[in-house]
Amino acid sequence: MTLSGKRVAVLAENDYEDLELQYPLLRLREAGAETVLVGPVPGTYSSKHGYPAKAELGAEQVSASEFAAIVVPGGFAPDRLRRYPAVLRLVKDAHDQGKVVAAICHAGWVLISAGVLKGKVATSTPAIKDDMRNAGADWVDREVVRDGRLITSRRPDDLPAFCREIIAALEEK
Repeated sequence: MTLSGKRVAVLAENDYEDLELQYPLLRLREAGAETVLVGPVPGTYSSKHGYPAKAELGAEQVSASEFAAIVVPGGFAPDRLRRYPAVLRLVKDAHDQGKVVAAICHAGWVLISAGVLKGKVATSTPAIKDDMRNAGADWVDREVVRDGRLITSRRPDDLPAFCREIIAALEEK
């Protein structure tokens, strides 16, 4: 298993996009990573379609140093996630420590609020491209974009490319 020994946090909040949380979670496990669901607080969060995801830990209970990567799913969850200072600190610290930070769809909002986009090439759902640009990103419309250890993607159809890029980045260190 290529990612054996790597620990990855997947963030959860209500109204997450089902596939954008579940697909990376399962794909990274399949590649050998230990995946941990992290919410603002421990508990069960519901997807846009009512599918439950149980966060074992809350953002205040963890540190970026415990993880090789942070994955932020889209849906409407990012608009909720970015309201929690502990979530933003986790994402910013992971970025500043050179960890993989991966965000898909509306998850760009978390990157914006964490202050990690200035000078980065990134993508997102086109609905937030102006927000991304206003935060200092060079926004492009591609299925997956990698700028250093920051990986961004647009929508559920892009999940295969998104997960391949996360795995490739994690295999490098």
